[in-house]
Amino acid sequence: MPEFGRVVNTTLKKEPPMKCHTLVILLSLAVPQFSSAQDDPGRKTTIDFLQKLQQADGSFRATPGTAKAETPSLRATSSAIRALRYFGGSIPRKRDCVLFVAGCFDPETGGFADFPKGKPDVFTTAVGLMAVAELKMPLEKYAPAASKYLLSNAKSFDDIRIAVAGIEAVDEKPTVPKSWLNEARTGRNEDGTFGKGQGQARETASHVVSLLRLGIKIDNPDPILNALKAGQRNNGGYGKADSEIASDLETTYRVMRCFHMLKAAPKSVEGIRSFVAKCRNEDGGFGVAPGQPSSVSGTYFAGIILHWLAKGPK
Repeated sequence: MPEFGRVVNTTLKKEPPMKCHTLVILLSLAVPQFSSAQDDPGRKTTIDFLQKLQQADGSFRATPGTAKAETPSLRATSSAIRALRYFGGSIPRKRDCVLFVAGCFDPETGGFADFPKGKPDVFTTAVGLMAVAELKMPLEKYAPAASKYLLSNAKSFDDIRIAVAGIEAVDEKPTVPKSWLNEARTGRNEDGTFGKGQGQARETASHVVSLLRLGIKIDNPDPILNALKAGQRNNGGYGKADSEIASDLETTYRVMRCFHMLKAAPKSVEGIRSFVAKCRNEDGGFGVAPGQPSSVSGTYFAGIILHWLAKGPK
């Protein structure tokens, strides 16, 4: 089997920012609520949706409402503050938000928990680093310890995938375990793609993005891009392997991140815009799929996808 790519180095590399070219209208004229205008009422509604999720202690809930089961969390907070940036909004109680994120940090382990005094895990530590970066908290206080926690505790591919994203967010460049590279390469097809059938686009995007973050150069991206383009479904989005028709914003986000990092575009950009628009609800939030209730994660995925579409490939 030919080598998929060559190792540039074994330290995590932060992706350089893309230069902005001609601004692309976020949604087609058929969906006027998302023009690029700063005073756009649809954008304001989405910002309002996100800001209303914030609680008195500065944290955010994942969904609207008052259900006791829906408690604020670091995961929701990290997604909300990043979504607000992509939609052009501000964090109403930023100082309180900083204190909440700081309270989720466990100095003893170096990890982050989903709420203060909780138990740290890989996912919450990774999104905790993303929140630290977004809030411009002192990196020296959190990044080295949290990166060390991730390096010691991320074992499965799903853990490694989110761990490298968290470490990249704070621009840490630790020497990564060889096991991480091996896990990221597991399941690779001869042409450099991953997975099969309806799930190939999602699997390929997930693994290739992780490899790029791990410092692997993709020498021949054409088969990868072809697989990603072929996986776009009739409704414009991307979905999981166990669904022949349905698409979701989380899978679409994974694929679009891969396009973004490879400086390429999907087969139908308008299809992506259309699918994102179908996920938007009257309250201004986005569900993870059309017809699903609004959530902070769905709204974050929509925001970053629209951001990438507006910038376009380099």
